[in-house]
Parts: sequence; structure tokens; C-alpha cells
Amino acid sequence: MFLVSFRTLDLNLLKVFEALMTEGSVTRAASALTMTQPAVSNALARLRDALGDPLFVRTASGIRPTQRAVALWQPIGDALEHVRHALDEDAFDPRQTQAEFILSMSDYVASLVMPRLLNRFSEVAPSARIHTVPNTILEIGDRLEDNRVDCVLSVYVNEAQQPPAVIRSRSLWTVEYACMMRRDHPLARQKRLNTRSFLAAKHVDVSLAGKTLPTYDQFLASRGLSRNLVATVNHYNAAYEIVRQSDLIAVLPRDLSAQSRHAPHLHAMPVPLPAPPRIVSLFWHQRNDTVPAQRWLRETLVELFARME
Repeated sequence: MFLVSFRTLDLNLLKVFEALMTEGSVTRAASALTMTQPAVSNALARLRDALGDPLFVRTASGIRPTQRAVALWQPIGDALEHVRHALDEDAFDPRQTQAEFILSMSDYVASLVMPRLLNRFSEVAPSARIHTVPNTILEIGDRLEDNRVDCVLSVYVNEAQQPPAVIRSRSLWTVEYACMMRRDHPLARQKRLNTRSFLAAKHVDVSLAGKTLPTYDQFLASRGLSRNLVATVNHYNAAYEIVRQSDLIAVLPRDLSAQSRHAPHLHAMPVPLPAPPRIVSLFWHQRNDTVPAQRWLRETLVELFARME
């Protein structure tokens, strides 16, 4: 049996083989490849030598593939199609893709994003997969640089600097915060929460992995103030549950509380010392700017969640 070495085979010859199979004529194959007919004939001769088979025989209507050519056609055709899809930005078809995407986000963001995103995937990309990992906000750049995640949906934590130049971003929505407490909390009877009562009350807050001090406490410290922070947790849903079952209060996103199962048991009041706006953004590495599947994912996220007030 004749064996061909992949290392020595000119892969350009496979494009000629594909054209001959699809066109059924040396003349039409030459036209499709924008090559001369003698050049195609020469390439076919080299391919015959490499594969040890005539591959095509002449007929009155053109050329007919041999059994060896028919056997090679599906694997070679599929391989060329995969390469073409990888290189052609316009070839990405979400309905056919089996891509897997890894997104980094907090449970707050996941609660808002994942139900709608999965519904969209079921409609337009039924064979795609999504996996989420916890958001470690101090490692946004590192996770994207190391290709551990495809995108991050988060608030960039470093207020003094912009993300590294290789990290791209797109704003999605502004988080609206409220002071959350249980409905029968003593402070809930007040029409307006004053600063002294607010700072003196026992607080719980969310401190995501990689960040020791909640952002709101950094804001208070910048104004020479502090609150009675008695507990931190690393999940937003845990914070809502603590507020529901205790005298602790918390500055938490209003949009998540509204759809939470805890909503009937919670009371929201304006924060007497509102911090600067916090914007959830979409982050990705610049190397994925033109990757078709990645670009489609970002466009889908922006379509669904940008300016989601």
C-alpha cells in the first residue's frame, strides 16, 4: 500500500484536489482557482505522484474521481472547510458552532446575565456551551492575558488606573445601589435614613475574591468616614439572605434585589452617602478582536445588556 508523508506533501495541492472534485473539470477547476489549465494539470500530476493513484480519469463530460479520490474526499473536504471557517470572518455560523465560552462574573452579574444569555443561545446557537467562573476582580487582566477566560463582565476595581492597553472594554450598565434591610427592621420605619444612623448600624457587604476591603468602605475612607462593618461575604445572594434574617443592613444592587426570592422580605432605602457610579463592563483581550466566534459573543452580550437600566 502506498503511504504519503504529510510532512512532505504540498498542502496547496489539496485545494486543487477540492476544486477538481467540486468542478468535475480541469478547465472549470482552473477558473475557480484563478490558475491556468496547464498549472492545474501540473498540480494534478504532482498529487497523483504523491498519493500513488490516478485520482481522476477522463470521460466525455470531464473527469471522474477514482475510488481512492472518493475515499479521500470527505476527510480532506471537511478539513479544508474547517480551515476556511477559521480564517474567514464571515463564515462563522452560530447555528452550527460547537464553541465553548468561559465567562468570568460575580453571582450578581450571573443572575442578571445568564438566564437571558442562555435563552438567546438556545435560539441561535443551540450547540454552543457557556461556562462561568467566579470573578476575581484584581485578576481581570491576568485571566484574559493567560487565556483562562474569554470575557470578563465586571467593574474594574483599580480606580487610579485604566485597564492594561491590551485589554479592551465596553460599558454595559450602571449599577443602582440601595440600602437594603429586612422589612421590619427598626430603621425601615424612618422616612429617610440619616447619615449617623446609617453609619452606626451593623453592616454586611460583599468582598469578591482578591479584594480585602469593599469598594464602598474605600469611598467612605476617602471622606474621612467609616461604618460599622461587621461581616463580609463573597456572594451577593448570601448578603441578601443575611439581611433578610438579621438586623444587619447592606448597600447592595437594587436590580438584583428586585428579582430575588427575598424581595418580599426586603426594604430598600436611598443610600444617604451615595458612592460614585459603578459601571459593569465587558472586558476582553485584544487578540480576540477579530476572532469570529469571540466577536459574535461580544456583540450578543452588548445587544442584550448594554444600557440595561
